[in-house]
Amino acid sequence: TGIVKKAKELTVLCDAEVSLIMFSSTGKLSEYISPSTTTKKMYDQYQQVTGTNLWNSHYEKLQESLKKQKEINMRLRKEIRQRIGEGVDHDDMSFDELRGLEQDLDTSVKIVRDRKYHMIATQTETYRKKLRNLQETHTHLVREFEARGEDPYYEGDYESILGMSNSTGAQILSYRLQVHPRQRNQEEEGYGSYNLRIT
Repeated sequence: TGIVKKAKELTVLCDAEVSLIMFSSTGKLSEYISPSTTTKKMYDQYQQVTGTNLWNSHYEKLQESLKKQKEINMRLRKEIRQRIGEGVDHDDMSFDELRGLEQDLDTSVKIVRDRKYHMIATQTETYRKKLRNLQETHTHLVREFEARGEDPYYEGDYESILGMSNSTGAQILSYRLQVHPRQRNQEEEGYGSYNLRIT
């Protein structure tokens, strides 16, 4: 606090441009810059007066990092082209490269196979649940019919079923009728006797 106070006093009393950067033993940062300047201007002025370059080492590190990233990028692009077979002559590949490609393909196939089996297992379980729900519904309906003293598998004529439905107040039931013409010549004459069977 005392150093920052002195830096402010130098700025006001001496019209000086002061930049202060200080780290404590615990790593806490304390800094001060005169209101009339900026940190970049102070660094540029320091480099000009002393003849040193503060950015060379930092620039070199950035260049080295950029070079490594470019190498990684080129290697990944090459691997992608090898995997999709684009612009790559497999005859020119070394044994290690071919073996690595084979391992990559095996890994990819395993991932796809595991994903497929997972989807099949999920769908199977879903269908099993639907089947159980349908079986429970069927059992419940059969018990309701039996509780009313009715045969759930009754095979009677259509009129009897309609009468039963109306008399008991049950829900409307849907039936499929199969029409069988008795004789083709009766059809052609415009009339015919049809055998109606409920299925």
